[in-house]
Amino acid sequence: MSGATVSSPTDESLSVLFEPLNLGAIAISNRILMAPLTRGRAGVSRIPNDLMVEYYTQRASAGLIVSEATQISEQAAGWEQSPGIHTAEQVAGWKKVTEAVHQKGGKIVLQLWHTGRASHPDFQPGGGLPVSSSAIAPQGEVRTPKGKKPYVIPHALTLEEIPGVIQEYVLATRNAKEAGFDGVEVHGANGYLIDQFLRDGVNHRTDSYGGSIENRARFLLEVTEAVIQEWSGDRVGVRLSPYNPFNDMKDSDPIASFTYTAAALNAFNLAYLHILEPLPGHFFGVEGVERAAPHMRREFKNSIILNGGYDAHTGAAALRNQEADAIAYGVPFIANPDLVERFQQGAALNEPDQATFYTHDAKGYIDYPTLSQI
Repeated sequence: MSGATVSSPTDESLSVLFEPLNLGAIAISNRILMAPLTRGRAGVSRIPNDLMVEYYTQRASAGLIVSEATQISEQAAGWEQSPGIHTAEQVAGWKKVTEAVHQKGGKIVLQLWHTGRASHPDFQPGGGLPVSSSAIAPQGEVRTPKGKKPYVIPHALTLEEIPGVIQEYVLATRNAKEAGFDGVEVHGANGYLIDQFLRDGVNHRTDSYGGSIENRARFLLEVTEAVIQEWSGDRVGVRLSPYNPFNDMKDSDPIASFTYTAAALNAFNLAYLHILEPLPGHFFGVEGVERAAPHMRREFKNSIILNGGYDAHTGAAALRNQEADAIAYGVPFIANPDLVERFQQGAALNEPDQATFYTHDAKGYIDYPTLSQI
């Protein structure tokens, strides 16, 4: 389970990765962040369990852990055995996670998730339709508790219904605070509900939430405003993904759409803006396409986190070039619970087992060896 060595222990070019940083009110000890990673280990109850406590505690040396996407309500669900934050039992389960991470000296924020149209009646209360900005189904299939099924045409949220969904974000934020998190991240990326409002490939509305980017960004801005009123801006981050095609997403002008959105978020004095935009050649990173992140960086006044295909060297280079203030690592943290220590020591990395990314037990979840176990 070993890969190539990433650096030498004396490599000064990586030192910027280990510098402390304040993300709003959240003081972190290094700039190697753990990206949100859906892993499907919460069981059918969607209550965080001892397996999850162990998983997050193993990775507490990250400067900041962003939790896996966590549903804000029963209607928000769209992934099998993902956790929630909308019941007392879920809050109690998460509290065990946050306490264990804090005991190890770590920091952790909760990612607030509504899947929108990327769901299915099999997940919905009473078998109802999932909701979205517009009544347009994604292409493809969704894995439900009853097997893979085609996506359905969602219900377009009415003007009267939108405030109720925003209130679900508020209640989830309140619950996250009670569960002991250091803050929350509003999930506006990857083709889920907020992204379904932001990008015009899905948002075909003709009211005040559709058409211009000012209107399409309205839902995100209203959610963010409500969340910071429940907690405070310096405990809140937002995640966006300008180009990610996941969940059948696209936008006619990502740079214009997301540069406007980044600037508009300045009104809330957020802890950070987290941008998923892979380097060319990684995942959906495409050569020759102008990146949106540099434009967003120029507009957004507070800390920027970048995520997408970075290793120790490319991450450190992005920090030195002031492209970002911190780098979030996803798959490397799945396979390397001690990723920070490996980067520090120039050690080889474990290879990830993709077959166990979304299974439901300990294998491929808490059994990757640390350096001390090899």
